[in-house]
Amino acid sequence: MAYHEWGDPNNQNVLICVHGLTRRGSDFNVLAKAMSDRYRVICPDVVGRGDSDWLPNPMLYGIPQYVADMVTLIARLGVEKVDWFGTSMGGLIGIFLASQEHSPIRRMILNDVGPKIESAALKRLGDYVGKPLRFESKKEGLLYLNRICAPFGNFNAQQWKDYNGPHLIKDGSEWILHYDPNISKPFAAVTVATAVMGEMMTWKAYEAIQADMLVVRGGDSDLLSAKTVADMCHRNPRARSIEIPGVGHAPAFITPEQVSLAREFYS
Repeated sequence: MAYHEWGDPNNQNVLICVHGLTRRGSDFNVLAKAMSDRYRVICPDVVGRGDSDWLPNPMLYGIPQYVADMVTLIARLGVEKVDWFGTSMGGLIGIFLASQEHSPIRRMILNDVGPKIESAALKRLGDYVGKPLRFESKKEGLLYLNRICAPFGNFNAQQWKDYNGPHLIKDGSEWILHYDPNISKPFAAVTVATAVMGEMMTWKAYEAIQADMLVVRGGDSDLLSAKTVADMCHRNPRARSIEIPGVGHAPAFITPEQVSLAREFYS
């Protein structure tokens, strides 16, 4: 598992930032730079994404594997405690890691994710995740990524290029997305019964968390509902919440206002 690192490598104050389903650790370049004055910031490419290896068995692309990988990563860093920033899938990984007895997580931002995932978002993800897309130019690929990432916020051309550029890699004369298309296979195997069971298990894990939490919701999010946020604050007294207006799933934390929000929570 590859990871991006910012700040003093000897700093025992570590912040781990974990990306969403089809993203990579470079998503946090702006946030990591802003936090590196007080943290050693670690931004992994979850297995199957970015510079990390792909799994021979695609059915292992799931939370148990990801949590195990993060336990190994933290052991490699040689620290007892970490703070966590998890966007979407990265937040779910954080929930299960933070729920464990003697968890290393002290404080955690859950960025636009909770135990209940709205069906509209699952359908939207299913429409594009794992599709064998190829682009004749990097510009064409960027236009595609900028379109599907439009709910993340309103950014200028350079910000979009910095944010989505690392997600495209050259393959022969064409450009492809940076992740293993087979990460979509576990989705296809989900049934109504397993989805219900998964939500129940996630709620149980969430309720066991002893870390301080900030639940961030994009005001226009189709993945995390306002009702779920209210339930999260009710079912775990360690959580508080904030909503960012005019943003969908998920806030990118590359604007000064959002970066300041994170700095304030982790202070």
